[in-house]
Amino acid sequence: MGEVLIKVDGVSKKFAKDLKKSLIYGLSDVFSGIIGKKQDKSLRGDEFWAVKDISFEVRRGECLGLIGHNGAGKSTLLKILNGLISPDEGSVTMYGKIGALIELGAGFNPILTGRENIYNNAAIIGFNKQEIETKFEDIVAFAELEDFIDMPVQNYSSGMKVRLGFAIAAQMEPDVLIIDEVLAVGDLGFILKCFKQIDKLLPHTAVVFVSHSMPMISRVANQILLLARGETEYLGNEVGKGIDIYYNRFVDNESTVFLDDGILELKKVQLLNVKEYYKEVPVIKWGDDLIIFFKIIFKQSEELPLFRIIINDKEQKPVGIFQTNTLNSDLTIEDNQLNFYLLHEKIQLSKGFYSIDLSVFKFNSNNPIYRINNVLSFQVVHDEDVWPPFLLNASYFNVKS
Repeated sequence: MGEVLIKVDGVSKKFAKDLKKSLIYGLSDVFSGIIGKKQDKSLRGDEFWAVKDISFEVRRGECLGLIGHNGAGKSTLLKILNGLISPDEGSVTMYGKIGALIELGAGFNPILTGRENIYNNAAIIGFNKQEIETKFEDIVAFAELEDFIDMPVQNYSSGMKVRLGFAIAAQMEPDVLIIDEVLAVGDLGFILKCFKQIDKLLPHTAVVFVSHSMPMISRVANQILLLARGETEYLGNEVGKGIDIYYNRFVDNESTVFLDDGILELKKVQLLNVKEYYKEVPVIKWGDDLIIFFKIIFKQSEELPLFRIIINDKEQKPVGIFQTNTLNSDLTIEDNQLNFYLLHEKIQLSKGFYSIDLSVFKFNSNNPIYRINNVLSFQVVHDEDVWPPFLLNASYFNVKS
């Protein structure tokens, strides 16, 4: 890795919850600065620490993934990094040209055209007119705004603003690149193009990347900072560990019934072959058999239904569906009760938290009669931090020529 381009040392920032007090405190701090009086660093009435004692370094060729729930302090820290606000304590040192995309439309003059905003923004970063003209066509092409470049930015859609903002920040090849969640506004094709550009820039740039999408974070980050209530909960190179801690906050055992025709009642669901629990969530090892027990009570005489059982990841994205039962399956309703096991041998889901959704249909008409989400949650553990949904078993063989 190259030289340190971002150095954050003990940075803290406090705000007042009440606007009136915030203005009074601000004027008091300005006056204290003028007369050279040392400011009181302790919290005053209605004040709170938005960020507290944050320290990290990012070198050229590194990407820091910044994560945390809403209100954790990410936006405040980004504004300090970008120079929009000053810290109350600590220091931020950044070297080279800085490109930032931290807020939708930030830095754009809405009454100016896209062309004029390109020159303005690139000049603010530190590029001269000749350097901007050299990159101008690449910026417009990357943003896919050839037909709209001379239209006022106030008439741009949110997606167009994101495309133009990222194109300026990335195509000018800054030394430091700061990217907030705004990429989530773009369409899939543009997001993929953005990541290709980040891959191209990364060897020569220090990147701070903020996102609530853990797959995106794991895609580009080689170190991670997890904020909680303005403080560092985890900082390190084990990206998977930081993501695990982030996900652990959202462990949920509550199920939700979305459809119930009154035909059946799900009496019990249990994951078997479990040796340990995390916050009452069963834990199984990668490669173990997944065995789920279902107990269903039928409230009226009913033929065997069709079961569709789906696995979702922690972001509630479906990652797999089990084969459905058939009329020839070894399932029998006895005394209005059906007990059965679902067996999936040697599970190869990558480490993480997963949940099960159950939908029940009539066999002949395929009409839904029952649906319950998050009927069961479980965690898969493995030594490797792998964030694609599957860690597939494989063998490697030497071939002699």
